[in-house]
Amino acid sequence: MKLYDSRLAPNPRRTRIFLAEKGITLPTEQVDIMTMQHKTPEYTAINPLQRMPALVLDDGTVITESIAICRYFEVLQPEPPLFGVGAKEIALVEMWNRRAEINFFSNVAAVFRHLHPAMKDLEVPQVPAYAEAMRPRAIWFLELLDKELAKREFIAGDRYSVADITTLVAVDFMKPSRLTMPESASNVKRWHAAVSARPSAIA
Repeated sequence: MKLYDSRLAPNPRRTRIFLAEKGITLPTEQVDIMTMQHKTPEYTAINPLQRMPALVLDDGTVITESIAICRYFEVLQPEPPLFGVGAKEIALVEMWNRRAEINFFSNVAAVFRHLHPAMKDLEVPQVPAYAEAMRPRAIWFLELLDKELAKREFIAGDRYSVADITTLVAVDFMKPSRLTMPESASNVKRWHAAVSARPSAIA
């Protein structure tokens, strides 16, 4: 089994944090995005979408997409539960993880991909107007989330979950995307400080 990883990209970090929370270690191979290693024939044969992470199982099966990889390991090692326990909690974790992905993470990533100079050869064409349109949408979600976090400790409830991992990675990705946390988002700041202090956050 081998995990193809990239230290520069946010999605692989989601998987690394998840694995750290589980206490799982794997053989890994770094794929350097900036030197276009993800576009080589060798890596394209592993993942035709040319994205990381990718998990190659011992039987040759390839699992891509960070959350799909996380779900694989959740079944193999259920403790600690990061996708929820019981029908209601599982549904709430799924709901908030999807909300964070669609309404926040993807918008932060769009700002980075379409505005950052380092992405000019990777995001072709860059569309700055699209990035500017996504800025207020990312901030809007943080304002909504701040109201929700006034009611509970974590994103989806009283237990740390994959929804916290997704949102943490997205918040941290705001810095290279040159997005600023709203001053009024005190509950998000409290939550962010707490989840950033977990040992897994440095993964």
